[in-house]
Amino acid sequence: MTPPAPRLSALVVARNEEARLPACLASLGFADEVVVVLDRSTDRSAEIARASGARLLDGVWELEGDRRNAGIAACTGDWVLEVDADERVPPELAAEIRRVIAASADAFHRVRIDNYVGGRLILHGWGGSFGTTLKPILFRQGAKRWRGQRVHPGLDWTGTEGERITAHGIRHELDRDISDMLKRLDRYSSAKAADLLAQGDIGTLPGNLRRFASRTIKCFVGRKGYKEGGWGLLIALCAGLFPLLSHLKARLEPERHRPGPPA
Repeated sequence: MTPPAPRLSALVVARNEEARLPACLASLGFADEVVVVLDRSTDRSAEIARASGARLLDGVWELEGDRRNAGIAACTGDWVLEVDADERVPPELAAEIRRVIAASADAFHRVRIDNYVGGRLILHGWGGSFGTTLKPILFRQGAKRWRGQRVHPGLDWTGTEGERITAHGIRHELDRDISDMLKRLDRYSSAKAADLLAQGDIGTLPGNLRRFASRTIKCFVGRKGYKEGGWGLLIALCAGLFPLLSHLKARLEPERHRPGPPA
């Protein structure tokens, strides 16, 4: 007898994403179940999730890692595909994901990410915790665990990495425009400042100045951001500024960024 196909859960973790959630959920119809985790959402996100047929987990989590782990635990599939509300899975990629999990003997797979700013696809220059073109978002249940941090939490894995899925990519509506990109930098650096203060080590100014220089150069030169012209330079500068701004916020305004109870 032919063994049954593995069950696939699609997981979406969001907060106040009523504008982008419908398109994301519509692209996940190929999954056997969709689980939506909402953290302190006050808009119509819960209503949209329920109307789509998704299972809803609504709550309050201070740390991004805890929030995502709660979502993974709520999934019942053999495999989990973890996407964000600003991401869309095209049909070609959906078919490729199904093919991979039907044959895979590994624990997780990285998937290509196509990042858009407005309507512009930007292929080169991403990195430095400010964007990526490949993410480990397809994994067996039990293989992936997020660490307890507010922004870009680390990962712990059980099992081996399999083939990378790169023939087709997730469409990631990352930023609407330059102003949106700079607002994201501000949000990320504030959350990272809280993480630095919580761990009791904010680093040093000279060390973070070196990181600014090395990350900017790596993104613009090593990751070929120069191919994107001014956009590549902007992305490289944001990637370099992320740790420096995080350090300066923790150092100069600790009272504003010191962790407190969830809002």
